[in-house]
Amino acid sequence: MAAQLVVANCPSQDLAKTNRVFVAPSDPVAALQFVQLGDFIYTVQADDLIAPGAIGLNAIQRRNVRVSSGDRVTVVQYQPQAANFHIALLNAEVSFVSAKSAGRGPDMEIDAADLSAHLAARYAGQVLTTGQEITFEYQGVNYLLKVGTIMVADPSADQLSVPRGLLQPDTAYVFEARHGGGLKITGQRSVVATQLFKHKEFNFEKLGIGGLDDQFEQIFRRAFASRVFPPSVVERLGIRHVRGVLLYGPPGTGKTLIARQIGKMLNGKEPKIVNGPEVLNKYVGASEENIRNLFKDAESDFAKLGDASDLHVIIFDEIDAICKARGSVRDGSGVHDTIVNQLLTKIDGVDALNNILLIGMTNRKDMLDEALLRPGRLEVQVEIGLPDERGRVQILQIHTTKMSSNSFLGRDVDLAELAARTKNFSGAEIEGLVKSATSFALNRQVDVSDLSKPIDEEEIKVTMADFLEALVEVKPAFGATLDSLEGYRLHGMIDYGPRYQHLLSSCRTLVQQVKTSDNTPLITCLLEGPAGTGKTALAATVAIESEAPFVKIVSAETMVGYSEHAKCSQIAKVFDDAYKSPLSVIVLDDIERLLEYVAIGPRFSNAVLQTLLVLLKKAPPPGRKLFVVGTTSLGMVMQDMEMAAAFNVALHVPRLTQAEQKSVLQQLGAFSGPDLDAAVGELLEPEVPVKRLLLLLDLAKQGQTEEERSVPVTRWSQVLRDLAVA
Repeated sequence: MAAQLVVANCPSQDLAKTNRVFVAPSDPVAALQFVQLGDFIYTVQADDLIAPGAIGLNAIQRRNVRVSSGDRVTVVQYQPQAANFHIALLNAEVSFVSAKSAGRGPDMEIDAADLSAHLAARYAGQVLTTGQEITFEYQGVNYLLKVGTIMVADPSADQLSVPRGLLQPDTAYVFEARHGGGLKITGQRSVVATQLFKHKEFNFEKLGIGGLDDQFEQIFRRAFASRVFPPSVVERLGIRHVRGVLLYGPPGTGKTLIARQIGKMLNGKEPKIVNGPEVLNKYVGASEENIRNLFKDAESDFAKLGDASDLHVIIFDEIDAICKARGSVRDGSGVHDTIVNQLLTKIDGVDALNNILLIGMTNRKDMLDEALLRPGRLEVQVEIGLPDERGRVQILQIHTTKMSSNSFLGRDVDLAELAARTKNFSGAEIEGLVKSATSFALNRQVDVSDLSKPIDEEEIKVTMADFLEALVEVKPAFGATLDSLEGYRLHGMIDYGPRYQHLLSSCRTLVQQVKTSDNTPLITCLLEGPAGTGKTALAATVAIESEAPFVKIVSAETMVGYSEHAKCSQIAKVFDDAYKSPLSVIVLDDIERLLEYVAIGPRFSNAVLQTLLVLLKKAPPPGRKLFVVGTTSLGMVMQDMEMAAAFNVALHVPRLTQAEQKSVLQQLGAFSGPDLDAAVGELLEPEVPVKRLLLLLDLAKQGQTEEERSVPVTRWSQVLRDLAVA
């Protein structure tokens, strides 16, 4: 329902302080409970003094809605839609209505508890909106209440605050006196606990936190949301505060940075920052005492003040150093086990405190004792992963802000393009990239032959070219190993006919399936065929063309001398790293060599085989996608080991037929005219591996100049005879 009504004055001064709007009893709007005027919601009341077709608003309401007396205003029926619409906590600013009342002698004191009771009795049942102003009379003085943050008691809500809500008799208030307004709010602590954070709003860029907005919001919602509400609200909800948060993820992704910034933002006690190894002590019982000492201040504070105690934050860096799974450390002393036990009892033991928050950080979540990770202890576990493209833009902006404001950043620097080029860079690696680019810019201004020469600061400019050079120098730890992949196709890829096109097309289709389908987050493909047929080159080509941010090749040549256990750990680490990227490609080259297979015996590493069988079937975490391509020259052996069955698709890479041999030699321009057929005819074998053919051609070209592109057939025949190929 909507209606156009004429704005009129309130019927009386007393009614003007009720925050209601007034209409004629005969008007259809009088039957409504709430109406919306602009952005604000008001309770409707009928009054005989209002003419039909008009609506009575006080001066503050007219200012809120931005209308004047005599204007026409659209009135819309309002019905609350949210399941839980009741305001649990209201943050509001209180000031005098008249500026003349301020500055007369000492500040007037208002007791927060009395004011809360007065407002609850007068305005309970009304819908309030953020930014709304309300005039009210309290102890004979007219005041103005400006609505700030509104919080709703809904533990399942994703938002910490809402734009509007229904005021309740038991709503808790946090009042603020306008600066220089002549008012002082007293007794605030009895209404609600001390404000948890120093600032109402957080600018992540100013805090130096880039690309971690979602993670920080999750930490805030899970660990701090309940602490913002008064104890009475938390008690009514029947929940307990979160006492522990675990931040885990690769090195350099911002775990320590988040913990450090949380400490800076909190009011009250300075956070205690503990490096895990510092807790350990050679004396019996001393390590456990160090743990107890960390909680002493919180225990003393809680004993004196109870729920009104300030929050005590304890930050454990490298928590895996002291909280390893019990029984995993065999040093004979058992000190690690007793440290874990001591920490568990302090966080969630019989005398557990309600005023502590433990923040642990680790790169190795798998090493932690499982009892430490259950609800009630480090129950909020947030993965601080590699930043996405939007996050990388934020991080680049953070590290180039000063550079830009001081005119040292070149106008050609495109941060969006740099963000696109820095796939799989961690926050620390992006900072390293900026430092590297800056070093190139500074180096241009240094004369090595004369270091005493003055430097012109105005000429220092960090350009896009500097960043491109830095990209060559700074490589991500979890990035794509494109350089090594290029080494597997030194001759490039030669289209030798329909069979090659079918192989390449099939592989591309599989990669596209992984990229686009949510139903197939993992696809594995086995390229099998005789030795020298170009399986690895084909796998490398598919991996490079995928443009996946994470591309790794697992080959036996990088694990020479590794034990079985070390080899299994290395392969598992590559897969674990792949799970940290949204799209990854892993190349398992020469699987029989990884398995250490030999036909005499036969012998192979069963531990490596079982590791590969498990990992090839293990689906990546939600939101992550993985394509695995393996190569082997022993297809039948892979079938006997059940390795071939572990791959979704198996493709045969054949030797070259004579027609395909001719196509390859023709594309390379090795022979001219009729010599081409003669050269192919010299190869008496009906099928030849492509690598063998390219090697023979390179041998035949030895001693030729660059101008001599064609190979004499006589030279070709001589090479074939020498190698006994013909």
